Order: sequence, then C-alpha cells, then structure tokens
Amino acid sequence: MAPRVLVSDELSETAVQIFRDRGVEVDFQPKLGKDKDKLAEIIGNYDGLAIRSATKATEKLIAAATNLKVIGRAGIGVDNVDIPAASKRGIIVMNTPFGNSITTAEHAIALMFAVARQLPQADASTQAGKWEKSKFMGVEITGKTLGVIGAGNIGGIVCRKAIGLGMNVIAYDPFLSAERAQEMGVEKVELEDLLARADFITLHVPMTDKTRGILGKENLAKTKPGVRIINCARGGLVDEAALAEAIKSGHVAGAGFDVFEVEPATESPLFGLPNVVCTPHLGASTTEAQENVALQVAEQMSDYLIKGAVSNAINMPSITAEEAPILKPFIRLADVLGAFVGQVSDDPIKEIEILFDGQTANMNTRALTSALLAGLIRNQVADVNMVSAPIMIKEKGIVLSEVKRDKTGVYDGYIKLTVKTDKQTRSVAGTVFSDGKPRFIQIKGINLDADVGANMVYISNTDVPGMIGFMGTTLGDAGVNIANFQLGREVGGGDAIALLYVDGPVSEDVLAKLTANPAVRQARPLVFNVE
Repeated sequence: MAPRVLVSDELSETAVQIFRDRGVEVDFQPKLGKDKDKLAEIIGNYDGLAIRSATKATEKLIAAATNLKVIGRAGIGVDNVDIPAASKRGIIVMNTPFGNSITTAEHAIALMFAVARQLPQADASTQAGKWEKSKFMGVEITGKTLGVIGAGNIGGIVCRKAIGLGMNVIAYDPFLSAERAQEMGVEKVELEDLLARADFITLHVPMTDKTRGILGKENLAKTKPGVRIINCARGGLVDEAALAEAIKSGHVAGAGFDVFEVEPATESPLFGLPNVVCTPHLGASTTEAQENVALQVAEQMSDYLIKGAVSNAINMPSITAEEAPILKPFIRLADVLGAFVGQVSDDPIKEIEILFDGQTANMNTRALTSALLAGLIRNQVADVNMVSAPIMIKEKGIVLSEVKRDKTGVYDGYIKLTVKTDKQTRSVAGTVFSDGKPRFIQIKGINLDADVGANMVYISNTDVPGMIGFMGTTLGDAGVNIANFQLGREVGGGDAIALLYVDGPVSEDVLAKLTANPAVRQARPLVFNVE
C-alpha cells in the first residue's frame, strides 16, 4: 500500500506532482491548515504531513497523528512544529534549509543598501513632492567592514556577496574553522572584536538559548559608533528596545529588520525611528524560493517514505538514499545489540560506550547509535524509536561515548556495546555477514559465533561438567524444544555462556529452575524481531 501524505498548506502543483511521481498518494488540501479541528480529525489517516507556516503541528495534533511518520516544513523555520512532541512519537521533522538561502542572503544585502542610502525615506519624501537631496546623505559600503554573526549556509552567501561588493568581511561563528574562513576569504574573529570593528553587522544564526539576545544592551554598547545593524535571521536575537535607545542616542546609525520578537509585528520600539527600514519577514518571499522549498520538501518526504532516506531532519541523523540499503542491516545489528543488553540488565545504566571497528567506523554512526539506543531501552519504554531514544538517554543523564577505530581483528567491521551500572559492566559485540543478517561475535568478552533467533534463552554460568545436559533436561521436562544452541567459555572451569534457540517463549518457572542450579548465574529470555 502506497504511503499517504496530506498537504495542508499552499504548495505548487509541481511539488504535489513530485509526490505522485515517486509513488506517494497525496491529498492536497491547502486551506486545511487553518481548520485545526478538521485537521486533527483526519490526520490519523496519513503517513506524512507537508506544511508551510499556516499549519500548526501542536502537541494535540501530533497526539492524534497515530500513523504519522514524517512532517515536512517547506522553509527553514520550524517554530510551528512541536519538535519534542514529534520526537517522542517517533515522527521525523524535516525542513528545507537551502531552498531559500540565496533569497534570504539577498534580502540582507538589500536591507544593507537601503539603510546605507536611506532609500525608503528618500522615496517617500520624493513621492510626497519634496526634493530633499541634502537630507538623505548616505554612506558607501565599498571598503567598509561587514561583521557577519553566523557564517553558515546563508551567512556564507552573504560573505561572498559582500566580498564581491568590495567590503572587508569579518565573521564570528564558533563552528567556523580557520581553514574554512581562509577558503571563504573572511577573517575569523571573536564576538567582541567583531562588535568593535564592524561598520555593518548582519546576523545569520538560529534562535537558541546561547544566541537569544546576542545583541542586547551590553553588546550594543560595545559596537563601533555609527554601526548599522541588519537582522534577517530571527526575532529576539537583537533586543529591540535596547537597539531603539542606541539609535536615538546616535550610537547606532541605522538598522534594517525583517524579523521581530513578536510576529506579526504590529508594533515595535523600532517603528518610526529615523533610518530604520522594516519589512514583514520577506526573507524567503520570492517566487523562486517558494518554489524551491516546495519541491525540496516533496523530494525529501518522498525519499524517506519510499526509500528510508533521511535528509535535513531536525530530530534524526541524515541517511542518504545511496547509503540506506547499505546501512539497513547494520542498523538492524545495532538494534539487536542494544536489545540484548536491555533484556539481560535490570540495574539503572550509568554509562554507555559504543565501539565502531573497521568499516562500521566509516558509516553513518549517528544513525547506528540511535538504533542501538532504541534497542537498549525498548524493554523499559515500549514505544521508543530512533528519533526519541537519544533524547531519552540524555534526559536520564546517562553518559554516552563513541569510539571509532580502524580494523583490528578478523572481521571487516563490527560494533561493540559496553554498558556500565553501579554493580557491573556488560558488553556484547556483533557484525553482519554477507547474507545481511546480524550475528553475535562476543558476549562478556567471550568469543562465539551466533545468529539471532526470534526466541532465545541466554545463560551465564560457571564452566562445569553436565551443564549442557542440565539445560536440555530442564527445558525438555517443561515441554520447551531447543532448536539449536551456541556455547562459549573463557577458560576451562571459568566463565561460560550459552545461547539456546527455542521454539517459543520460556516461562518464569522454567527460568527459576535454571537459576536454581548453583553454577548458573543468570538465565534470561530473549525476544528479537527477526523479520
């Protein structure tokens, strides 16, 4: 059955056709986003929801979306999506961060020109029949220093365009490497240096706890006298009241704002001030950008629903369409390793270490880690998934670490999970053979070669004579058939393990009889989805 997608906001017919061409059944209802009750009533029938800004994917709506797998936002901002609620339900949230990058960058440059030459004020004056040439004395941007806060995708485009306009560009971005800055032709600086030197400042960072109010009263006081400030990123990055005071005092010469702390912005401390240019969040408002993000979200959602590829997800590691089939058996392996430890452990987990050896170290380890964590806590939280598992691990305060290394043994690549509690340390390792099936290769440091069965019994014991006969007799007397078994031991008379493959679930009474043997330390049932 083909996956179904609901489009509840305006998307172009070309974008809608992309869904159809990719084998997705699409229901195009562009006005539905404004009807919350009707949307909540039918959302449970769909696998995907494609939106712009009109539809609000609230916690209440997400709770009603019983079959929803992905929400696609045609645009960068996802303020209208309750991401924590979606993540807990395992719903992937995608945006389209690159479809309107050029448009937004161009708008920042346009505002910079408008503020430098007071173009809106001069236009209004001239059309009012005045001829006030001396009133609108502007400044050139050539040779001026532009300070870019956030040199990512959009900020990077602004940097390139500003360099082309003859500006000296300095950039503050904690994630910008010195090598990348050199390639871009910009000078990487700290924030205080940028504030002191820039003639123009433009912001291109997301809204986070660290960036909120990054240009507040204190930092505005550190800026160069006569600076002009442009914000096409997010309202709230700049303290509008503090900026208004700085403009009134003459410290700041002008500002161009496309975003505001409260939107729609019907009032702001910036409104009515001289040499302040304001636009109603037009950064992405070009014909080309609106079409680009619509096409992009349709392609991304279709690729996920049909191929399992994940791109530009807010709450999930990306998986390309090319790597999805290669990664799939290793995601299965990671899930199995996590599920094994989750089913044999009772004590609260303190630390998790995941070792990627050989070829697995070069794979998409973020996706593998997400799958492993989902398997690990599924025994405690039934509806956990790759999206919600990393969030739950973080909320529990569990220390998570990953180690990657080149091939060290006979296997081309394997994954090893080590979990520490207050009482003990457990470990299990596995790999994928050419048949694509996961296999255990080590448990408790003991080497073995065992495939994964639907119903298994894991036994940890001391290596003493008669144990195989005891296990077989105990299960046989209870009417439990053993289809196969795998054994491993450290040294003769030392630690030993057994994996028994049985035809069905094993009762607690049978497990109690197994653990009644003084040589048996632990006997646990294991259940895996082997489909």
